[in-house]
Amino acid sequence: MHAEDKALVALFEGLDTPGVSDALDKLGLPGHCFGVMPLDNYKQVVVGPAFTVKYVSASVPPGTVGDFIEEVAEGDIVVIDNDGRTDCTVWGDIMTQYAGTRNIAGTVIDGVCRDVNKALGDAYPLFTKGRFMRTGKDRVQVESVNQPVSIGQARVCPRDIIVADANGVVVVPRERAQEVAQVARQIEAIEADIRALISQGRTLKQAREELGYHTLQRKS
Repeated sequence: MHAEDKALVALFEGLDTPGVSDALDKLGLPGHCFGVMPLDNYKQVVVGPAFTVKYVSASVPPGTVGDFIEEVAEGDIVVIDNDGRTDCTVWGDIMTQYAGTRNIAGTVIDGVCRDVNKALGDAYPLFTKGRFMRTGKDRVQVESVNQPVSIGQARVCPRDIIVADANGVVVVPRERAQEVAQVARQIEAIEADIRALISQGRTLKQAREELGYHTLQRKS
């Protein structure tokens, strides 16, 4: 991973998707990947730059699937736009194994995966719209890599910062990463103060009113 990528990823250390989501709302930014869910209740937060892949329906003769994996760098998150298709998969056990050996951080799919036992057994982070056994070979093919894609209605550009955990997936525009991380930390600090006040005996209503909870995520 390049130094700039490492620095951007480090900005989100200790944050999670709810905190980043609140910051996106506060800044009026889109980035929530609707319908894309974790394969497991991951305890870790996965953060990394996006390596984007666009799939389309296969031509005649059909093109390739999966060959892009050689180009993905260590620490990247593979982000695959398969138009939300649930009738065929674009990720299986061989991809999971190979991604693990290359220390790829995880995979996000607007579509479905298969061979889920391999991903679960390897603790490889997968975020998809579901699971299905039917292969994508001869049904879809790679159209492009590292071009803008759409994931659960969110636009993802190459090297945008992906934050994913047990709650779902959010996309942070690369050029706004520092601002988003800063606002997320500010919001989480106030929420921590609210929890502290509650532990001291304040009612939830009192604590929220005192620290302005209801305006935390409101667009500035």
